[in-house]
Amino acid sequence: MNKRQNKLAYIAAILNALIIGFSFLFVKLALQVSHPLDTLAHRFTIAFIATALLLIITRRRIQLDFRTLLTLIPLALFYPFLFFVLQTFGLVYTTLSEAGIVNALVPIFTMLLASIFLKERSSLLQKLFTVLTVAGVVFIFVMKGVQMNSSSSLGIVLILLSALSFSSYSVLARKITQKVHLLDISFVMSLIGALSFNGISVIHHGLQGSMNHYFDAFTAPSFILSILYLGVLSSLMTSLLANFALKHMEASKMSIFGNVGTIFTILGGAIFLKEPIAYYHIIGAIMVLIGVVGVSLTKPGGSFSKAKKSRENSITAK
Repeated sequence: MNKRQNKLAYIAAILNALIIGFSFLFVKLALQVSHPLDTLAHRFTIAFIATALLLIITRRRIQLDFRTLLTLIPLALFYPFLFFVLQTFGLVYTTLSEAGIVNALVPIFTMLLASIFLKERSSLLQKLFTVLTVAGVVFIFVMKGVQMNSSSSLGIVLILLSALSFSSYSVLARKITQKVHLLDISFVMSLIGALSFNGISVIHHGLQGSMNHYFDAFTAPSFILSILYLGVLSSLMTSLLANFALKHMEASKMSIFGNVGTIFTILGGAIFLKEPIAYYHIIGAIMVLIGVVGVSLTKPGGSFSKAKKSRENSITAK
């Protein structure tokens, strides 16, 4: 990977974390006037429309044969379908704090899966920095106060499975992005998301006898703003950014940027919802940032090697 691609991959990963971090604010707003299933359905409908418009603007024709389509279906199955379904219902049975702690384990799951299926190798130093980012997020949520109880066990299992789904997606996408155009991947993901979540939502309304209320949420301006953010930025744009980063960056390295999203969530809460920032937020954020920077600068061999390499070259020259 050349220097330019390297920089762009890191920028994409940071922007992806930024958008996802602030997305929780808009999910919160959307859920005030809409059922979770309706929110997902409308979110991916908007994402699909935005993707289709982007294809028209760029004058790109989808170039997918049947074989390639078959490789993309498992990708879309893990994310968005399984990830969002498991996460949504997991949050019904557990708290946001518990979910945050479990979801922070994504980098570790991704590192393990990437080492098995992609043969990605990481040094002991990289592993320690990865654990530090996880510890930073866990520290924040523990200090906020987490009350674990048996009734939340099902929720924790569902959130754990959603984290595994996202890690599986990251590993699959790392391979697929080398062969398939990013817009083609985003189109298939948004299409499957729109079809599956609208299907589930329609069934839900059918059983409740409330089909006439399917679009009621769009009467609220806050929902329209939220669903545009979630559909265009937090679904389509993050798909493009994440897949671009995964094309040029190891899956294990990309996954740790997800924990940076927690910092942006805290900042968003402080700026827009006037939520207080405590000392443990700052300590946890520093731990996450040190871990992310450490993994980014450390090579698989375990060295911070721009300086080391230059020293080695000067010794060799002598």
